[in-house]
Amino acid sequence: MLRDQAYSILKNTFGYNAFRAGQEPVILALIGGINTLCVMPTGAGKSLCYQIPALVRGGLTIVVSPLVALMKEQVAALQLVGVSAETINSSRPYSCNAKSWRSVEAGQVQLFYISPERLMTPRMLNALKKLPVKMIVIDEAHCISRWGPAFRPDYEALSRLNDYFQNVPIAAMTATADTITREDIGNKLFRVKGKVFVTEFNRPNITLKVETRANGNAQLLAFLQKYQNKSGIVYCLSRKTTEETATFLQARGINAVPYHAGMDERARSANQDAFMIGEDVVIVATVAFGMGINKPDVRFVFHMNLPSTIESYYQEIGRAGRDGKPAFAHMLYDLNDIRIRRMFIERVNSPESHKLRESKRLDSLISYCESPSCRRQRLLKYFGEQSISCKNCDICAAPPDLRDGTDLASILIKTVRGTGEQFGTSHIIDILRGANTHRIRSFRHKNLSTFGSGKDIDKTTWRSLICQMMAEGLLNFNFKGHCTLTVTKTGAAVGRGEAAFHYRPSSPRRNTECRQEKIQSFSSDYLSGVDRELFNILKEHRAVLSQTKKVPAYLIFPDKTLIELARKRPTNQLEFKRIYGVGSVKLKRFAHSFLKVITDN
Repeated sequence: MLRDQAYSILKNTFGYNAFRAGQEPVILALIGGINTLCVMPTGAGKSLCYQIPALVRGGLTIVVSPLVALMKEQVAALQLVGVSAETINSSRPYSCNAKSWRSVEAGQVQLFYISPERLMTPRMLNALKKLPVKMIVIDEAHCISRWGPAFRPDYEALSRLNDYFQNVPIAAMTATADTITREDIGNKLFRVKGKVFVTEFNRPNITLKVETRANGNAQLLAFLQKYQNKSGIVYCLSRKTTEETATFLQARGINAVPYHAGMDERARSANQDAFMIGEDVVIVATVAFGMGINKPDVRFVFHMNLPSTIESYYQEIGRAGRDGKPAFAHMLYDLNDIRIRRMFIERVNSPESHKLRESKRLDSLISYCESPSCRRQRLLKYFGEQSISCKNCDICAAPPDLRDGTDLASILIKTVRGTGEQFGTSHIIDILRGANTHRIRSFRHKNLSTFGSGKDIDKTTWRSLICQMMAEGLLNFNFKGHCTLTVTKTGAAVGRGEAAFHYRPSSPRRNTECRQEKIQSFSSDYLSGVDRELFNILKEHRAVLSQTKKVPAYLIFPDKTLIELARKRPTNQLEFKRIYGVGSVKLKRFAHSFLKVITDN
């Protein structure tokens, strides 16, 4: 019976005929009151996995969310389908927050969205204890494991919720969690056993590419020329670079806006709103942007620098192509990125065990970047999935020509050891290339047997070689020695001739033009049998409605709904109700105006 109720809500409230892969078992577990961890890729429908159980169970469901923007969007989306949802957050005036709380207190709210910092105050916890709380949802639950100790202490404090809400089921939702992280989340949130559901991580519509950074701005601009008037995200490492990159793009006629935590809150919010509502806005941001963003038509995610971990990378690229259409994930990185990321890990005030764990995660990401085989295979393997070659990454498009680099690696290792492992990358390369620098003269490194032995190899190639040696675990950075290069046990074996090393001779050129043809072809297939003129008119009508209601256009209806409307051309409300994404409330609110547009065209 509860299963039938879930299906009824799915259709009548949200307008969908069937659950997506992996949703139903999660929903049934939560309806049954079982603590549940759901690991599901971005765009796979995690929100529905707790929203439907919240409506079936009745009473109040508390949803803990890390970002104001995410809370605002979720509440707006639920209110549009007739679900009573509220939020209290720092972006709203006190009077609005007070009004929302009165509704919660009066039992008029079904889903209540709140940040961990605001929830975990004694006053809020004691007030909520008096209400009929039926379920607690922790969105972006990986923050408990990875961010809790260092960045969001109140995420760590969520482990105390069991003390306040005994016998209330907890749902933990995340798009990224390896085995260790899943265990950590379960141990902190579920004092009694819970169920863990992990769905397929593969996002086959996203093309993967990694490239050595030479001139970042020029490489970014060349990439964006292929995505004119498309919506996308450009991630930068620092606030300063974010501002500079946005200014650089604006000067070249690209509709780009910056976003980072140091901006004025109004400006930051306005830029996010412009991105969410617009169809051609490029948002240039630090990682402060994006968590929980549910914009379906993001066509690309471009990383100007190496992300922090492979989980972060997976989550960030997952913001592209949520509508199922082709999307692109392009990353630039170099040795300096590796140095900075290592430095971040060392400087965080956390236990050595945490630093070691983060260091291993970074190692996995570097290995992904320097992978000589299918990137998707390497990415999915990290999350415990096996796959065949994807034919949709730069490696599959142009397999690299691997060469035996054992001799080159040996002289590099001999140089690092010959200098006492006391020098960084630039100095080691100068020695190999026979440079006549002040430091080489001062330390008498001209006397080394390897001095000048690599003079015929340019600096870029040597740096690429060092990156690949790090990816294979032959070299590392010693931060206690001011980021000096050190040789690992594996590297020492190569230096002694006991093991071999193969490398890519240079950063390969990846043919993306063929990918552009695929995108155009896919777009054509996507609109096959559709009155395109009517589809564009429906999009314009949706844009007007979104501006009137001050919500992103896709919250009114996604493109999939508009395509179906243009293809089937319903003439009455009964036919309109059968369209994808049309629930009972949206039928009442929007059917009349959309039917008129269809009739008039």
